[in-house]
Amino acid sequence: MASSITRPDLPQLSEEEGVARRLLDSSAKLSYDPLTEVDWDTPLDEDFHGTSPEWSTLFGTAYWAELTDAQRKELTRQEAASVAGTGIWFEMILQQMILRDVYAKDPSQETVQWALTEIADECRHSIMFARGAKKLRAPAYQPRRVARELGRAFKTLAFGEAAYAAILVAEEVLDVMQRDWMRDERVVPFVRTINNIHVVEESRHMKFARDETRKRLAEAGWLRRQLNAFVIAVASYVIVTSMVNRKVYATAGLDQSRALREAAANEHHKSMLRSSCAGLMEFLASARLLTKPALVFYKRAHLI
Repeated sequence: MASSITRPDLPQLSEEEGVARRLLDSSAKLSYDPLTEVDWDTPLDEDFHGTSPEWSTLFGTAYWAELTDAQRKELTRQEAASVAGTGIWFEMILQQMILRDVYAKDPSQETVQWALTEIADECRHSIMFARGAKKLRAPAYQPRRVARELGRAFKTLAFGEAAYAAILVAEEVLDVMQRDWMRDERVVPFVRTINNIHVVEESRHMKFARDETRKRLAEAGWLRRQLNAFVIAVASYVIVTSMVNRKVYATAGLDQSRALREAAANEHHKSMLRSSCAGLMEFLASARLLTKPALVFYKRAHLI
């Protein structure tokens, strides 16, 4: 088998290239094809949730207490589809930033090959999320126009640690949610499979994003660090506040105005977000990216 072959060039690789080679090896051994791994043919079973109920934006509110079991399940299915739509949006941004970063670099380098592998992963994930949302009988949820335009600017202008740290934020927040959902037997089985595939493959992407952020910050001066800390925080705010589209409530048959009010005041959901980001905030603090201006946006997004 290929995994047992000794690579005589491995000791000559730099530390950075060695990390990329290990990620490539991991990808070769543990990757999935969503077209065959996910059960796309079995009709949607409405007896299941789309996410763990505790992750619903209305869980713990007075409105949640009034909903029937069927309404709660439909709401979580719409929320899962919305998260998938936001994931597609950001994965498209991510792919463009990575392509721009490796443009004109030596494609024989392990780091460039890993970057291309990550882009291939993200392409498959986007298709998987799109098919999953369609099977959940959801419309094509997208972030609001202002978020889309900010994303357009970010993918064009962001570079270095700003790009990779923002990638990390999006992936870390989604990772914690999906780890809960993939283990929860209340969640519809095909969504659990999607979550499992994404968690396994994104773990490699997060490793790469952390390493790239550290490497690119190593020689950053005070001003550059302050500027990028602010950009990363704003990007994080836009990403997290775009996760659940305001239209999910009407699609689920709820009173949208009331649902939005109660979701905005839901302390349980804010607590879930903060707990999911504890490790991420620790990393950003170690990288000295939790500046005072940045903290304003992390607090507004309920990440800290």
